[in-house]
Amino acid sequence: MAISSISKVLSFPLLLKTAKFSTVKSSAASSAEKFYTHLQINGTQNIEKTLATVNGKLDAKCVSEVLHRCHPNQFQMGLRFFIWVGIQPNYRHSPFMYRKACELFDLNRNPRVVADVIEDYRVRGCVVSAKVFKVVLNLYREARLADEALWVMKKMKDFGLRADTTVYNVVIRLFCEKGDMDKAEELMNEMGLNDLYPDMITCVAMIRGFCRVGRLEDACGLVETMRGQGCLPNAVMYSALLHGVCKWGSLERALELLDKMEKIGGECSPNVVTYTSVIQSLCDKSQTIEALKILDRMEAFGCPPNRITVSSLIKGLCVEGRVEEAYKVIDKVVAGGSVSYGDCYSSLILSLVKLKKMEDAEKLFRKMLASGVKPDSLACSILIKELCLEGRMLDGFQLCDEIEKMKVLSSVDSDLYSILLVGLCQQSHLVEAARLAQLMLKKGIRLKASYTESIVEHLKQFEDKELVKHLSEIGK
Repeated sequence: MAISSISKVLSFPLLLKTAKFSTVKSSAASSAEKFYTHLQINGTQNIEKTLATVNGKLDAKCVSEVLHRCHPNQFQMGLRFFIWVGIQPNYRHSPFMYRKACELFDLNRNPRVVADVIEDYRVRGCVVSAKVFKVVLNLYREARLADEALWVMKKMKDFGLRADTTVYNVVIRLFCEKGDMDKAEELMNEMGLNDLYPDMITCVAMIRGFCRVGRLEDACGLVETMRGQGCLPNAVMYSALLHGVCKWGSLERALELLDKMEKIGGECSPNVVTYTSVIQSLCDKSQTIEALKILDRMEAFGCPPNRITVSSLIKGLCVEGRVEEAYKVIDKVVAGGSVSYGDCYSSLILSLVKLKKMEDAEKLFRKMLASGVKPDSLACSILIKELCLEGRMLDGFQLCDEIEKMKVLSSVDSDLYSILLVGLCQQSHLVEAARLAQLMLKKGIRLKASYTESIVEHLKQFEDKELVKHLSEIGK
């Protein structure tokens, strides 16, 4: 068999996979075809009134297919379909669909496309519900377009509609994220003039916004104001405030607030997110000694740390060169039962790799494998990729082979296999390359076209017919 056939062999199982996938998609495609055909026939005249007559199943795949067909020359048609779908009683757009729509409609560079649809509704005298505006606002929220969202909220009056607390919260949150706290404050005050009252969502968004721009006193003042209005603080509100205090205030003030939360208890009790926020802030300021005290404090309060808590401590200790102490922390928290050695050691490996301490990272990784402790997929991918970058393809393959036996390699970045296979071929480790190719085919991992060409070209330099035969037989 010609060497060039290797590319076909490596791709063969994936062609079968693609065929199966196409069969699965046929149902969604047929519904999408019906809706898209209906859109083309009716244009943008009265599609909202007639779309309900289409006998098609509405789901995420169908909506996605229709949007892709409307891209890039039928934006308004696609957007009106997206909005109509979003108000149907048996369907709700997921955050993923809003994100996908923002990308396809290119809202960040062309924000007026949504406003044009709203204007078209007004000109045609369409009856528009509040749900329509909420779908539009969610699009702008996903695109982080505060000014455009404010324009939409103001436009509700033209349709005889009134913005409610949910609508205000979307717009206020966008201005808070933008850092325009003057406008956010103005909108919150405007709510009172419209007989609306800021709720917990409003308050938390405002506190986070104030803390983001360093207006700590305003954030603290808002907590007391809300308390006076009957909106009692909870752990989420206090945690948002505590995060700001850790960033802009003093350690003493942060500890006072944490102490207050512990004493109040109930809904104000600090949780693992609260404590972890304090620990992260202290580690970022190279105050790991104080961070370790918070770890003791949270355990004494009956709040066990999670992986993020421990990962923050490990990272902080490694940055300060206190790796041995990181090991002691790991032993301590694992003994508590809330996290595992696998999670902790994986976090330590990532920190060591980031600090370019490859020898220590590799030593720990091999120790884990020898003792049966499973590293997570990210630690596997990062370490092996670093070995590949150092040109140590054979070492990378050996580790890959060992962790495959532990059944933890299934979620490793698929590109890693291609990088390894190319490197093994280039360094003439042909037996290992054949074994890796067999593993890839077994897992259904497709070799990228660019890598396939590189491998084929390299193998042309050798007269290893056994290797070619072996690789050819893999796909049989």
